[in-house]
Amino acid sequence: MLERVKEFLASLNNSQEEQASMSFATALAALMVEVMRADNEILPQELEMVAKLLQRQCQLSAQSSELIRSEAQQLVDTAIDLHRFIKVVNEHTDEDARIEVIELMWLVAFSDGKLDPQEDYTVRKIAGLMYVAHGDFISAKLRAKDALGLAD
Repeated sequence: MLERVKEFLASLNNSQEEQASMSFATALAALMVEVMRADNEILPQELEMVAKLLQRQCQLSAQSSELIRSEAQQLVDTAIDLHRFIKVVNEHTDEDARIEVIELMWLVAFSDGKLDPQEDYTVRKIAGLMYVAHGDFISAKLRAKDALGLAD
C-alpha cells in the first residue's frame, strides 16, 4: 500500500517536471492536434495546416514543425485533459495573443473546408479555458473563415 502511494507521488512529480519542460510550441501544437482530431478524422489538409501554422507562429523549419506536431500527437494521445497544454500557452501569452491562438484553432478546424460540431465544441472549450471572451472568440472564427475564403 505504501509503495503505491510512493509511486503515485512520484508520477505527480514527473508530470510537473514534464509540464515545466514543455515548450510553448509543443503546447500550441497539442491544442491544434486536439482540434484536428476532434471529428475522429485526420485529413492531409489538417496536417498541412498545423505544420504551416507552427512554422509561422513559432519560426520553425518544416522538419522541426513536423517533429513537434508528432510529439504533440503522442502527448495528446496519452493526456487525460488539456489543462497542462492550456497552462503553458496561458503562461506564454497575453490576452491578444490568446485570441490569436483561438484564431489558429479555427484555421485548423476549417482547413478541410467544413466545420464539424465536435471541432466547434473543442475550439469553444479551449477558448473558455484560455479565458477568451465570447465576442473575441466569434471575431477569431470569422477572421479564420475569411482567411480561408469560406462563405457563411
